[in-house]
Amino acid sequence: MRFTHPTFLFTARVILASLCLAGAARASSWIEEWRASNPVWRGVHVLARSANDAHQVEAVVPALATNGMNVLILEVDFNFAFSAHPEMREGSVLTREDALRLTTVCHQHGVRLIPQFNCLGHQSWAKQTFPLLRLHPEFDETPDKYPQNEGIYCRSWCPQHPRVNALAFSLMDEIAEAFQADAMHIGMDEVFLIASPDCRWCRGHNPAQLFAKSIQDMHRHLVGERHLDLLLWADRLLDSRTMGYGEWESATNGTAAAILQIPRDIILCDWHYETLDKYEGRPKKYGSIDELTGHGFRVWPTGWKTMAAVDALNREGLAHRTNGVLGYLCSTWGAVKLSELPNWPPLVEGFRPWR
Repeated sequence: MRFTHPTFLFTARVILASLCLAGAARASSWIEEWRASNPVWRGVHVLARSANDAHQVEAVVPALATNGMNVLILEVDFNFAFSAHPEMREGSVLTREDALRLTTVCHQHGVRLIPQFNCLGHQSWAKQTFPLLRLHPEFDETPDKYPQNEGIYCRSWCPQHPRVNALAFSLMDEIAEAFQADAMHIGMDEVFLIASPDCRWCRGHNPAQLFAKSIQDMHRHLVGERHLDLLLWADRLLDSRTMGYGEWESATNGTAAAILQIPRDIILCDWHYETLDKYEGRPKKYGSIDELTGHGFRVWPTGWKTMAAVDALNREGLAHRTNGVLGYLCSTWGAVKLSELPNWPPLVEGFRPWR
């Protein structure tokens, strides 16, 4: 039997709208309480490449919370059951039910869940191009170049294409709604393809202005319209010549000046995975923390698996604790099984100074 009477449809819409408003009110109250109770952020960044990954993360949230975690960054990207654009689904996807269940468990244990969707760069990996550019090659910063991605690190979308933002915003909106998110991490790291002479929209433009425009666009939508907090990786906002870092942790392609053009309410995740003695000239400290906080940003130092680097980064972060450093973010990048994450030494020791 199909209920299509106008009165029934109107009533159903009213009930659905009421439930959504009630859920939004609960989420708003929860984040206000969380902010008041968590002046220091101890976070974990994990990849969710399947529903099974999400279920494994859900299983260890209680133990992670016991060991100090109060923020979970869940990188979802295209591994989500998009409904408005189902063609954007990649591989084994997380459903809305998976997202809600994980969010519920996180909130029950005082953990803020922030989903991540990579923007601009990281639109491919090895020979695999992800759905956005695979299905919309017109959005590619280097169209018809680099077959099977030979000769490049990762593809980027064109920040000036007139139709790319509408699609990207739709995907992020679905993810944010499914996780009842109050923040979104948009990636933006390791962008090497920008202002390409092969792009009809970007050739001849300043890389910093293009990078800033992309961030400004995301900020306008996610912060201005959706009222979410916005996080991104900081590496492209750091000048390699000034910092003394290499091309991965800082920019050599002219994007760094974008730091002067983007809103100061953005949270910058300053990642460093190795000790500084690998660089010629050997910087004495992670000067990017001072650089980024000096521009008025809140900064979240991010380490990985090398214990000496974790310790050194934490020392620098603690020295700037009163200047806008939030705490410590532990990235994983597949270096530890999800089931073993709560007792992983880089996480346990990384959190220790911030507890």
